[in-house]
Amino acid sequence: MKISDRKIKYSLLFSVLLWVAAAVLSLCIGSINFTPAELFSVLKGQAGGAAKGIFLYARLPRTVACLFAGAALSCAGAVLQNVLANQLASPSIIGVNAGAGLGVTLCCAAGAISGWAISGAAFAGSLAAVAVIALFSCRTGASRTTVILTGVALNSLLNAASEAVTVLTPDVAALSTEFRVGGFSAVTYTRLIPACTLIALALGLLLTLCSELDVLALGDETARGLGLPAARFRILFLILAALLAGAAVSFSGLLGFVGLIVPHFVRILFGSESRRMLLHCIFLGGAFVALCDLASRCIFRPFELPVGILMAVLGGPAFVFLLVRSKGGHHRCD
Repeated sequence: MKISDRKIKYSLLFSVLLWVAAAVLSLCIGSINFTPAELFSVLKGQAGGAAKGIFLYARLPRTVACLFAGAALSCAGAVLQNVLANQLASPSIIGVNAGAGLGVTLCCAAGAISGWAISGAAFAGSLAAVAVIALFSCRTGASRTTVILTGVALNSLLNAASEAVTVLTPDVAALSTEFRVGGFSAVTYTRLIPACTLIALALGLLLTLCSELDVLALGDETARGLGLPAARFRILFLILAALLAGAAVSFSGLLGFVGLIVPHFVRILFGSESRRMLLHCIFLGGAFVALCDLASRCIFRPFELPVGILMAVLGGPAFVFLLVRSKGGHHRCD
C-alpha cells in the first residue's frame, strides 16, 4: 500500500471518528446533560419520561439536523467551487442560500408550511440563484473576484426581497428571526425528514459522479476531448449543489460560511480529488456544524446563542483572508 493511500485512509478514519464524537457530544450535552450510560439506556428504550422526550424531540432531531446541514452545505460549496472554478464560491456568499431563503419565505407567506413544500420552495430559490451566477460567469467572462462580488450583490438583493415579504406578511415574521441568522433550536421532524431524504439522494448521486466532476475541473475543452458533455454535466452538478443547499436551508436557516470554510481546508489538507474531498466534506462538515452548535448553546448557558452568529464570527475573517489570498484571473465557459 502506498504511503499516500495509507494517509488518506487514516484521515478518513479520523474524520469519521470526529463525526461520531461530535454527534455523541451533541446528544449528551445541553440544558440537561446525559452521561454516555444514560444515553445508551435511552437508545435501548430502557429510559422513559422526561429523558426520553428530551432525547427524541429535542436532542436527536437537532443533532441529525446539524450533521445533515453540515454535510450538505460543505459538499454544495465543494461542487460550486469546482464547477465555477473559483475557490471563493460558497452557497452563503454567492446568493444560493439567500435564494433558498426567499423561496422558503414565499412558501410560508402563501400558507404552505409542510415539509415537502418548504424543501421544494428552497430548492427552487437556490436553483434560480445558482443559475444567475453560472450564466453571469459564462457569458461575461468576468474575473473570479468579480463573480464573487456579483454573488454578494445578488445575496443582498435576495435578502432584501425576503425582508420585504416578511414586512408585508406579518404572520411570517414569527418564523423569520432565527431563520435569517441560522440555527437549529426549533427544528422539527416535519421539515427535517423530507429535507434529509433529498440531501441523502443528492449526496449518493454526487458520489457516483466523482470521475465526471474531476474531468470537468480540467476545463471544457479537455472534458470534451475525453468524451464528456461538459455543458450537460455542469448543469447537473449545479442542480445537485442547489438541491443540497436548498434542502439544508429549509430547516437550518441562512447558515453562513460552512460551504466556504470546510471545502477550502479539506482541499488544503487532503487534496482536490473529488471522491476524497466529498467524503471528507460529509464527515468534517457535519462535525464542524455539530460542534459549533454545541458551543453556541453552552458558551452563555442557560442562554442560547444562534449558531449562525458563531458561524459569522468564524467565517467573516476566513472569507476576507481567502479574498485577499485569491489571485483573481479570468475564466470563461465555452
